[in-house]
Amino acid sequence: MKIAPILHTIAQRLSEHNAKMILVGGCVRDHLLGREPKDYDIEVYGLSSLEELEAILEPFGRVMQVGKSFGVVKLVVEGREYDFAFPRLEKKVGSGHRGFVVQIDGALDFKEAAKRRDFTVNAMGYDISQKRILDPWGGREDLDRGVLRHIDEKSFVEDPLRLYRGVQFCARFDLRMSEETIALCQQMVDRGDLETLPKERIFDELKKLLLQAPKPSVGFELLRQTGALRYFPELEALIGVEQDPIWHPEGDVWTHTMMVIDAMAKIKRGSEKEQLILSFAALCHDLGKATTTEFIDGRIRSRGHERAGVEPTRRFLERLSEDRELIEGVLPLVDNHLAPFTLYEARSSDKAIRRLSTRVNIERLLLVAEADFLGRTSEDAKSGHSEALAWLAQKAEELKVKDSAPKPILMGRDLIDLGLKPSPKFKEILDLAYQKQLDGEIASKAEAIAFAKMETTRSQA
Repeated sequence: MKIAPILHTIAQRLSEHNAKMILVGGCVRDHLLGREPKDYDIEVYGLSSLEELEAILEPFGRVMQVGKSFGVVKLVVEGREYDFAFPRLEKKVGSGHRGFVVQIDGALDFKEAAKRRDFTVNAMGYDISQKRILDPWGGREDLDRGVLRHIDEKSFVEDPLRLYRGVQFCARFDLRMSEETIALCQQMVDRGDLETLPKERIFDELKKLLLQAPKPSVGFELLRQTGALRYFPELEALIGVEQDPIWHPEGDVWTHTMMVIDAMAKIKRGSEKEQLILSFAALCHDLGKATTTEFIDGRIRSRGHERAGVEPTRRFLERLSEDRELIEGVLPLVDNHLAPFTLYEARSSDKAIRRLSTRVNIERLLLVAEADFLGRTSEDAKSGHSEALAWLAQKAEELKVKDSAPKPILMGRDLIDLGLKPSPKFKEILDLAYQKQLDGEIASKAEAIAFAKMETTRSQA
């Protein structure tokens, strides 16, 4: 493995103390997959105490003891952080993900220490001094076969988060979950083991699934297969909801939604928060079809499903996160996801587009709408959609409302300059002026001031 020279130096120093340093977990897996490891987790074998480890590391940089009970020491060298840990055993003593007693033991062998890990592909190590892979549980063979397999049945079920970890691992690394692991996950769901998990931990795993997997649908299909989709009833309700085959020949709403989130995985952009808003909007955009789909005049229709999807989306997101910016970013995208097409078909006026910009970020909306029409199997079903998106993008650009609503021309200080004092009428004038600005009736400061004077005179008459 290609690793920082400082780690080779530390490994040499540890060998002088009859100890050895092994890289563990994800960095070894990523190396074998041909990916650049992001972090290096290190286990140290052969020492008797954390204090001994700290004394060996101190000459190399700043040492911090960040988890004494877990046997973890952090070394900071030239801005780079490395986590050094003692091998440990974990014993389940209570419910939940925190119900463990940890025993650190520098005398453990690698196979025994690796047994506590979740999957074989995460239980490999790299002995830096001997430059060789350690693989006591067959992780390399599983990786070559594209299989995600648990190590130990007893320890695996003790942490129910491992189901969600397995789901996102399969989607991120193009693995298939073994039949035995699927069966074990199904047992965990049937017993209600997942109900002890804090929503923050579930959210973190779904976040990795949506942001890091090239095909997030793989993970959501596994949630369905293991039965864990029952914890997301708004999504489960989409299964079997029929769609008009003219527009959606791909199948039911669930199938379409899976195709849409995969399309979004390819086109999302911006910061991590921006990508997360777009990904959740793609996942939730058709939740309203579960309650609005009807067979009318020989056709399957879902009238008003955009607005009907807002509350299910809110419930779904609030069970996962307290992040108001995320939630309030997703809701208007669900509520307006058909607007690009309805406005285009009506060749709507500039004022309609300005008003749309006050309800939703049009730049985001265009990406959600693009993923929506890419999530179909028929080219005929996509006809006209790209023209609609191009039309709205051009209009929004011309009107300078692509990424935000127009800023009000008339401001409170303008009314104060006219001699008005803050009052209910004060706000009423500002609101009326902004509505006329959106309608294109006010386009300059002079026009705004003239309108304010007229309203002031009228209210005093």
